[in-house]
Amino acid sequence: MSYIHPLADVHSKNIGKDSKVWQFCVVLEGAVMGKNCNINAHVLIENDVIIGNNVTVKSGVQIWDGTRIEDNVFLGPNATLTNDKTPRSKQYPEAFQGITLQEGCSIGANATILPGITIGKKAIVGAGAVVTKNVPDYAVVVGNPAKIIQQNKDLAMNTINRQSK
Repeated sequence: MSYIHPLADVHSKNIGKDSKVWQFCVVLEGAVMGKNCNINAHVLIENDVIIGNNVTVKSGVQIWDGTRIEDNVFLGPNATLTNDKTPRSKQYPEAFQGITLQEGCSIGANATILPGITIGKKAIVGAGAVVTKNVPDYAVVVGNPAKIIQQNKDLAMNTINRQSK
């Protein structure tokens, strides 16, 4: 059974087993969340969002329409996801450009990911990075604009294995 904090505003009926949504979160009706997720305080999840299993979303993250988050993803505090390349007040695009976070990737605190970007499988985005291009599987990116400093499947797997112990 999932846990919804009494001070959360959750309208979705699609919250997976053993997931937790903490205080001051807003989850809109169309959002879908898998099993065993942990959604920390002060998170907004819009309608057209799909979140996989075992996802951790730290405080201060907004997940906008069009975003797809696969299993075992970590979103650090105040990570910024975007979905509109040319935002204007009261002017909406025909379709939002969501972000795809592939299986097992980690997004560091205060990182910014621009619309339409895909972060690859088990990739790591460093804290404060500004991601303007797709990130390949197993890559580590840092900086503004984010650049690959490492891309090594074995290193990424060792990091993931160490974290799961």
